[in-house]
Amino acid sequence: MTKSLTTRKAQNQGLANPSPSLMVQADQAVNHAARKVVFSEYRERLSKYTRRRQDSDLNVFGDYLRSIGLTPGDMVNDPQAWEGMTWGLLEAYKRWLLQAGYAVSTVNIRLTTARVYASLAVKAGVLQEADLPMIRFVKGYARKEATHIDEQREDAGIETRRSLRRNGAVSNHKWEPIKIGRDQARQLKVQPDNPKGRRDALLMCILLDHGLRAGEVSSLTVEGFDLEHETLTFYRPKVDKTQTHNLTADTLAAARAYFEQVGPIEGNLWRQSRKSKSGELVVDSHGMSPRAITKRVGALGEAIGLVSLSPHDCRHYWATQAARSGTPLDRLMQAGGWNSPEMPLRYIQEAKIANEGVKLE
Repeated sequence: MTKSLTTRKAQNQGLANPSPSLMVQADQAVNHAARKVVFSEYRERLSKYTRRRQDSDLNVFGDYLRSIGLTPGDMVNDPQAWEGMTWGLLEAYKRWLLQAGYAVSTVNIRLTTARVYASLAVKAGVLQEADLPMIRFVKGYARKEATHIDEQREDAGIETRRSLRRNGAVSNHKWEPIKIGRDQARQLKVQPDNPKGRRDALLMCILLDHGLRAGEVSSLTVEGFDLEHETLTFYRPKVDKTQTHNLTADTLAAARAYFEQVGPIEGNLWRQSRKSKSGELVVDSHGMSPRAITKRVGALGEAIGLVSLSPHDCRHYWATQAARSGTPLDRLMQAGGWNSPEMPLRYIQEAKIANEGVKLE
């Protein structure tokens, strides 16, 4: 009996105070399980559009590795596929992208993606922590550097505007945004007085007068419009903010015309974007995706001579006009949904008249 109690006491003590070897084993098991989900946990936090773009980036990285005789694994989902990665490979990848004719901005994006996943591989224990500082040291190119690089590539006969692959095809990257004049902006906002035209008019007013991103426009809701108080409330997922804008006169008029035709609906603003057999727009629970919005903006732009117009060009127009009209940096930064003053400051600088204040007499 005494022996039994002693044994039980020892067992209880063992459960409360496991031996170092058991603690180490448990720690190793937990760490192993955590490492396996490093990539999946990171990707769960991303929007589907960011995941899609990163998938494309890593496919190109795989092309590079194959070009130098390596066989990449599943670099999107498997940390183990990054075993053996070094900062030297990333540096060589950057040069390879330039030689392949990719736009410098695309090189920067794809390099960032590779660097992020290499850092995650460090967290997963596939790469050594000592590798991390050098991996992070592999930087992209600043704007001024890009100009010099493109000059050298042009002199060498190397393409400078190759961009992201879309549906397996290589498209050209617009180095500069398409400039939209005031008259052209007015043309884009004035559309035919029919269901499709009213939708397009509201779409262009929101893009040109409020500077929303395509993804933000895609997720707009009917409830976000308060026509009585002339406001629009919407969510910016990129910066995780909900904002309210005062509607411009053009946007207010377009919204009233649009709601007059669609009647009392709820939810996504663009649900009535599908054409019926008779040619009328009917309620469509799928709404308009960012891709569909981009395609529609391109078609409307082409109709007035602005080929390859995009929602981002409209955002550029809005920000430039706001800066040109004297909008303070902090107000532009808030209204545009930026977390950093770097981008709105660029618009303010671009909008400045270089010889303003210069007197010749």
